[in-house]
Amino acid sequence: MDRYQRGPRNCLGHFVLLCGICLAGRAVAAEKPPVMPDQPSTLSTTSRISAVVEFGLPSIASAIERDIPKRLATIDERIGCVNRRVLVFRVRANCDVDGFVDRGPVSLRGYDDRIVGSVPIFGSIEGQGANRFTSRIHGDAQGRAVVDIESRPTLNKDWSINLNFADSFHWSEPPVLHVLGRDIALTKYAEPSIRKQLGRIRQHAREAARRLDLRDKAAKAWELAFQPIQVSQDPPVWLQMTPASAAFAGVHANARSLSGVLELSGAAQTLVGQAPSALTPTPLPPLGNGISQPGRFDILLPVRVDYGTLRDKIMQVLSASKVGSAVKEVQVYPSSGKLVIGARIVRPGASDSAAGEWIYLSGALNVDSGQQSMRISNLAASSSPDRSEAAQLQNQILDQLKEIPGIGYGLAYQNLLNAANERLNRPLKNGFRMEGKLSGVTLDSIQFLSDGVSIALRVSGELKFIYGS
Repeated sequence: MDRYQRGPRNCLGHFVLLCGICLAGRAVAAEKPPVMPDQPSTLSTTSRISAVVEFGLPSIASAIERDIPKRLATIDERIGCVNRRVLVFRVRANCDVDGFVDRGPVSLRGYDDRIVGSVPIFGSIEGQGANRFTSRIHGDAQGRAVVDIESRPTLNKDWSINLNFADSFHWSEPPVLHVLGRDIALTKYAEPSIRKQLGRIRQHAREAARRLDLRDKAAKAWELAFQPIQVSQDPPVWLQMTPASAAFAGVHANARSLSGVLELSGAAQTLVGQAPSALTPTPLPPLGNGISQPGRFDILLPVRVDYGTLRDKIMQVLSASKVGSAVKEVQVYPSSGKLVIGARIVRPGASDSAAGEWIYLSGALNVDSGQQSMRISNLAASSSPDRSEAAQLQNQILDQLKEIPGIGYGLAYQNLLNAANERLNRPLKNGFRMEGKLSGVTLDSIQFLSDGVSIALRVSGELKFIYGS
């Protein structure tokens, strides 16, 4: 090699040496774990919606008594009202009996799984001697009776409601005609017409049950369940249900209404950002086996804590410790499912603001959903320069970070929960309304995303689609 070739190489070597001298006082980094955030996963869980179809008992009672006359019976009979011995003579006389039997309104009320009701009946009857010889024979009577109604509604596989209607009839004050000291029971003249009208009441009850059309209401609730529900505006959080099955959870009644309850179950997906595309509802599936009551409604609510919040909390703790003067900078970022904390250590009196050595610690987060807080746990050193000042402080920094108190996310969670509870209570289409209440919470998962820690909380409660009063 001649001297012309050696010249450039000597210059290059001097330049590299000079750079090394200049950089000797700059920050020296230990092996830095790569920035590798988790990929956002789908927040989906199996959930259940209650579809409640309510029918007012007064309207059912009106349908039952429709076309049933107020006057149940008209009595116009000739009966033997006198048959007695006077001295040695047997005296017999007939009386004309006229009267009526009227009914009051049908009233229904509910108790748990049955409906009870009543129809008051009252009548007035008058007896008069049938000829001029017995015309002075006269008597009258009033009677009162009650028809007791009981129904234990069930739902058939074809979605029709069977009321299982039963009734009983009893006189609280039977009509008795008093003639010349003789009591003549008149119930046998009134009861045939009354029982005939009771048959009409039973028939009208069956027709009223068929007109309830629970299947049509269930199909509308099924379609509504496919529509996205915005549970929060800031941040924008959406719930997308995909119902897959329907099960009957019984017919129930209270003082004013009869309700059929269905459980619609399927996947509940939580999405953050823009509204999801509308799904095409599938046909209402065949009715599944009956269940005692609908299952709970579950939704995954994501709470986001950015890395800047964690960094500020760490800096606050380190600044108040013995090593605080040596820690000039902190980085917090995700790496392969772990939380990485980088700290730049600078010896006291260093004039170069960029000087120092980096150490890196990695660990996990423990979430306490009850206390609505999280703690850094399982911290360990990734690596540090051997026999360096940073290496000597590393254990002290580890000890300090283990003492960091819980970092709360309660405000963000409560804001999200309150927004969800507010938006889960509103009118819907086709006469339905939505009523929901979320309360119980447990941890589902933690993800270290590129822009912060995502805590997926499984929040439980109930969500109802209600039709009727």
